[in-house]
Amino acid sequence: MALLELEDLHVYYGNIHALKGVSLHVEAGEIVALLGANGAGKSTTLNTVSGLLRPRRGSVRLEGDDLIRVPPHRIVERGVVQVPEGRRIFGQLTVLENLEMGAFTRTDPQGVKEDLERVFTLFPRLKERAGQVAGTLSGGEQQMLAIGRALMARPRVLLMDEPSMGLAPLLVEQIFDAIQEINRQGTTILLVEQNAYMALQVAHRGYVLQTGQVVLSGPAEQLRENPEVKRAYLGG
Repeated sequence: MALLELEDLHVYYGNIHALKGVSLHVEAGEIVALLGANGAGKSTTLNTVSGLLRPRRGSVRLEGDDLIRVPPHRIVERGVVQVPEGRRIFGQLTVLENLEMGAFTRTDPQGVKEDLERVFTLFPRLKERAGQVAGTLSGGEQQMLAIGRALMARPRVLLMDEPSMGLAPLLVEQIFDAIQEINRQGTTILLVEQNAYMALQVAHRGYVLQTGQVVLSGPAEQLRENPEVKRAYLGG
């Protein structure tokens, strides 16, 4: 049984049919990349998993338990946590307060303290900036904070929506190094990313979405060598 499984998802925005039967699965311990052009349905897929959108048809299951009617905050409590596109940090709060907000649903103070140290080890810059107002951070620092805040919820499945968007190349490498380290520490990741080259470097498997449908899937190395993927996403 897959840790996370989506089956035949149909999602609409009004009359617009955004997802047209999307099915995919993520095994425990994997990084799975979800690729596609703007408007392909990638963020819609993540938002459906998070409970922010409700499908008209289909299922989202975590270890066999259907999440479709589970409220978003309960989905977080079950261990499915999203790093949203565009960071969406709390700009008026400090770095530390943002991280504490990530642990809002938890009732284990010692565990929260341990995870805070884990985040500071992963992103030493956040420890240096702990008392700084988050809205004054650089774009890269804000992305680190968005990831750190999600980790404070102790996710089993981390949903990442465009973590490299708008970042300089050096920061992109740092973010992807962090993604691999988070995975090595035991967190399963479903990664939406426009930078297909970097995504397929770190992922175990991938899916390609096109106008709301899965058109390709397979091991990351096969997708890297696929002529269609090369032409459309890798500049080949």
